[in-house]
Amino acid sequence: MIDQGPAISAPPPPAPAGPLADPAPLPARPTGILARHGAAMARHARAVALISVLLVVVGYLVAALGVGGPSLFSRLELGEPVVAGEALEGRDLLRGADPQGPSIQADWQDLDPAAPATQAALATVHEELVGLEGVASVVDPTTVGPAAIATSGDGVLVTVVLEADLGDAAQEEATAEVEARLEALPSQVPGSTVLVVSQADLVEAITDQVEADLKKGEGISLPISLLIMVLIFGGFAAAGVPLAGAIASIAGGLVSLLAFTYVIDLDVTVVNVVTVLGLGLCIDYSLLMVSRYREQMHELWDMSDGGHQDVPAEVRQHAMAVTMATAGRTVIFSGVTVAIAVTGLLFIDMTIIQSVGAGAVSVVAIAVLVATSLVPALLVLATRHVAGIGTLARWPGFRRFAGAFDHSPSDEGWFSSWARRVQRRPWMTFLSVAAVLVLLSLPAWRINLVSSGVELLPPDNRQRQAFEQVEASYPLLAPAPVTVVAASSEAAALESLATDVASLPGVERVGPVSVTGEVASVGVFAADEDAADVVREIRQARPPDPQTWVTGPAAILVDFTEQLRSDAPVALLFIVVATLLLLFLLTGSVLIPVKALVMNLLSLGATFGILVLVFQDGRLEDLLGFSSNGGIEATLPVIVFAFAFGLSMDYEVFLLARIKEFHDQGHGNDESVRLGLQRTGRIITSAALLIVVVFAGFVLGDLLAVKQTGVALAVAVAIDATLVRIMLVPATMTLLGEWNWWAPGPLRRLHDRIGVRH
Repeated sequence: MIDQGPAISAPPPPAPAGPLADPAPLPARPTGILARHGAAMARHARAVALISVLLVVVGYLVAALGVGGPSLFSRLELGEPVVAGEALEGRDLLRGADPQGPSIQADWQDLDPAAPATQAALATVHEELVGLEGVASVVDPTTVGPAAIATSGDGVLVTVVLEADLGDAAQEEATAEVEARLEALPSQVPGSTVLVVSQADLVEAITDQVEADLKKGEGISLPISLLIMVLIFGGFAAAGVPLAGAIASIAGGLVSLLAFTYVIDLDVTVVNVVTVLGLGLCIDYSLLMVSRYREQMHELWDMSDGGHQDVPAEVRQHAMAVTMATAGRTVIFSGVTVAIAVTGLLFIDMTIIQSVGAGAVSVVAIAVLVATSLVPALLVLATRHVAGIGTLARWPGFRRFAGAFDHSPSDEGWFSSWARRVQRRPWMTFLSVAAVLVLLSLPAWRINLVSSGVELLPPDNRQRQAFEQVEASYPLLAPAPVTVVAASSEAAALESLATDVASLPGVERVGPVSVTGEVASVGVFAADEDAADVVREIRQARPPDPQTWVTGPAAILVDFTEQLRSDAPVALLFIVVATLLLLFLLTGSVLIPVKALVMNLLSLGATFGILVLVFQDGRLEDLLGFSSNGGIEATLPVIVFAFAFGLSMDYEVFLLARIKEFHDQGHGNDESVRLGLQRTGRIITSAALLIVVVFAGFVLGDLLAVKQTGVALAVAVAIDATLVRIMLVPATMTLLGEWNWWAPGPLRRLHDRIGVRH
């Protein structure tokens, strides 16, 4: 949200004073805690800037590089969408009966499995591996026969399972020893090759990709954002302040996420998803602070020929006090708006989503803190370069372009002219835009949620290729997507059910019933697109005796989806009620909040529709550099909804506040809409462009979940800043006319007592 104007009533300022003119008395300084905070930031600007820089450096050293302890990236987990339920109970029952540690697999290729030399080598290797400390079992052709022989006939699979109760140090040592022994397999059969893969290597590959994508996203989005801000402000100093704030925000976000890893498990995808939100918000908030401070300095002092040393300290303090009392208040109000939306994630009873919500709330707070501390200090220290005419702005013809942030904006311009065109045909505009958004949202109704593992990595990643090669070459050893578990030591307990399950639609084959201790289990194999239906069919058709649990990756995803459907209405209700209350306090209207919610839902529907077209249907695979896995990551919809809703309400609140401000001054409804759009259109568009650039920078990363999130948020902000903000809002507010501001008598009196004033 952007600055709404001074919070006090003050007489017009005198003509700007300057270094060559007699000093003129300053207007009355605003009162209140924010004004006092702004003046304090100005008085102690050097100390604030120095302390902030030190904290940023320490933050990067500790969180990113791991100085003094483990880094954030080393503490991330490769999570899965697990919720309490039948699938988790069944998995725990199975693991309790046969506890196993991590496994390491070796695809031993370019050999003849039937050759005597190969069989002798396998027997020797098996004996050596079983004898290693920390090894629980070894699975190879000597133990499972043809199942461990490649379908191509020129390879064998050796799987080493470690003991379950090894400590971290012992497990790391055992893993290293096993991998070294497996890497040496080609020496047993001349001419052979080996490919070693493990779950630990997969986690490391994804974690490394997270770190690489974060660096790539920052490396792309920050320079482009700087270039855009240089063009907007006409100089490097004013553009550099938001960039410095963004860098500080990233450091603070990494530190906060590192702290969270000691409380909850953080999934590897959380870092980029949460960091990109803090990065975009801090750039946005800093942009507002810079714009307002420039405006105040031009009102108080002649900056065309003044230097920093010529601007009295009291002038800078006064300008920052007003800036903080107006733009600073807006930044805080905006932070609350976004925080309310992401807080809704905490109502979803899933650790992986709650960790995103908690992390998002923390980075929103950090973005607000940076924008109201470090940014004001830098603005005061660089007053001459920030508030003066920028280098580029001196070029012929550039002043008009840089006028997007002119300190005395006109009531007439492109946005007011556009508003008039919309208001001449409000029904046509409303129906056409609504139709476009509805059409774009239609694909969202067939969204397919998936939980990716190795598919998160790009297709050309070595670890992904290795895992996919092993799975394709040894299908009989691939884990079943569905497993039926019974608390019985008799295989007969599941044999009848296994026979019935084999005839269900979508089931490709059913494995043999195995018994481990007091638990019997059978694997059910189905194609990915049929696995969820198979889970539901088994649960519906199974007999009551014996008691069974349906588990496996597909069942876990089914339970996750059902839990999401159960909890999402509560989270949505919280977000909706809080937003309605917020907009009512802002506008005093009943209809405007409802209208705003409907428009935001249309915008979000279109966003999810585009997401399905691009990623689920595989459109733009070559352009965006990904391989479709036939669905959208299971955790993504609720996260994108919360983030995009918060960002869209941010701009909604700002635009409505300016329209309300003009309406309260006595302007008619239509004129208030035109003036509000004219005064805010340029700034909203520029701020939205910067956030889109930030999100788009992370689209170029290689991790699929981050790429999906980047596309979704970039599309959501772009739709909101164009179709919604400059078309739907003026059209619908014109159609409603003075009814926009209606509220029942009791609510009107309530707003008079507790409503927000600007």
